[in-house]
This record gives sequence, structure tokens and C-alpha cells, in this order.
Amino acid sequence: MMDDFNSETDSDYTSYWRDWFISSRGNEYFCEIDEDYLTDRFNLTGLNTEVQYYQYALDLVTDVFDLDCDDEMRETIEKSARHLYGLVHARYIVTTRGLAKMLEKYKKADFGKCPRVMCKSHPLLPMGQSDNPNVKAVKLYCARCEDIYNPKSSRHSAIDGAYFGTSFHNIIFQVYPALIPAKSAERYQPRIYGFKVHAPATLIRWQHAERDEMRKRLRKLEIESGFKDEDDDVDAEDSEEEEEEVDMEALENGEMEVGDPNHQA
Repeated sequence: MMDDFNSETDSDYTSYWRDWFISSRGNEYFCEIDEDYLTDRFNLTGLNTEVQYYQYALDLVTDVFDLDCDDEMRETIEKSARHLYGLVHARYIVTTRGLAKMLEKYKKADFGKCPRVMCKSHPLLPMGQSDNPNVKAVKLYCARCEDIYNPKSSRHSAIDGAYFGTSFHNIIFQVYPALIPAKSAERYQPRIYGFKVHAPATLIRWQHAERDEMRKRLRKLEIESGFKDEDDDVDAEDSEEEEEEVDMEALENGEMEVGDPNHQA
């Protein structure tokens, strides 16, 4: 990113940092933070311990950077400035002014549209799964299906979720309740040659199979199952299998007597 600035003069480098940052590819999810918000030290409380070269980074973001340094140092300060901007951004977008700016981006679907077919391209909102940086990347929330998705672009996938926080996507609907979409009752219905798959029948078959398996396990452990035997055929088959196993073992061990009723000539 610094290459874009190296060809510029130091004056140009320090005059348009925020404009450059917002217009850079991969930063489309961010809105521009007001100058007044950035210069109010109360809004930056605690960030000086989380950002390396905090003061230099703040000077760069607020367009008052005036330090003669080499390229390596400048790159480090630039990285800190981006991190600082992201952390301040998470605080700014839950203010009245910040919500209004994000609302405009939401209406234009700048954050993308829900990939779920039944949501019919409903616009998404960026969200974080943690308020702490370097924990989770940004995700996209759909208010229609109330699920979250990964960004399509790898550039967006690299953005820290803490730059949007875990509350913004819910606060915006509290402030603008008219935005809350009607929940989609439409669901995909499996069909075979045009006929709906009978879900209850599938469930019943699964329940019967599970019940039979449980009976077999309990019988092997000689535990009283307590089930009412409704399927005599299954029990009969099980008992026949057990008798055959016993007979085969007896024959192999030579324990079967000639007068045994089970013995066949």
C-alpha cells in the first residue's frame, strides 16, 4: 500500500490519507470517520496501549504527520495507522453519525448480498465475532435468514472482525427498526419427480431403526429394555440368529450329543 504514496510528495502523503484508505481496494467495508471524532481524545481512550507508534499513527490518520523517516519506519507507521483506524472505526459506527453512514452503504449493498437463494439477494452487514483484534476475521450477517457468511473476496476476508465489533449489526436494527426484514418462511422442499418427500415417513423409519438397534444392544447386555414388543418378526429373527450361533459353536466344539433334539442326522 505504501507504494501508492512513495511517488507522491510528503505533503500529498499526509493530506489525503483517509481518502486514500477508504478508496483503496479491499477497504470498501469501511466508512470515513469524521475529523471531529478522531481529534476528540475521549473517543480514543485505551488505544494508545494497543497500537504501536500510536502518536505517529494518529498524526498520519489526522493528516498532521510530519516526520522525516526511512521507508521501513514509514511502512511500520502506516501499518499502525491502518490498525488504529480500524479500532476507532468499530467505535465510530455505533454512533449516530456512523450508523447513518453505514446505513447508506447497506442500502447500496456495498457489503454484498446474501448467497442464500431463498433470501433473494438481501443485502448483508459486516460483523465481528470478537471485539478483540487478531482473533476472528470479518463475517457478513444477513438479517433475513439470520445467518453469517464469509466474504467472497480474499481482500475482505483478511479484514479483522474487531474493526466492526460484535454489536454493530444488531444496533443498527435497533436504531432503524423499519429496516428489519420479514423473516422468510420459504424453505427448500425436497421433491422426487415432482412429488414432495414425505418427511414424517422418513422420521418414522429412522426412529424404528434406532429402536431396533437399541433393543439389540440391550439384549446383548441382558438388560430389560422396557419396550413393548410390537415387532415380533424382528425379535424372532434375532432369536433364530442366536440359536444358530449356539448350535454352530456346539458342533465345532463337539459338545452336541446324538440324542440332542437339536441334532440333525
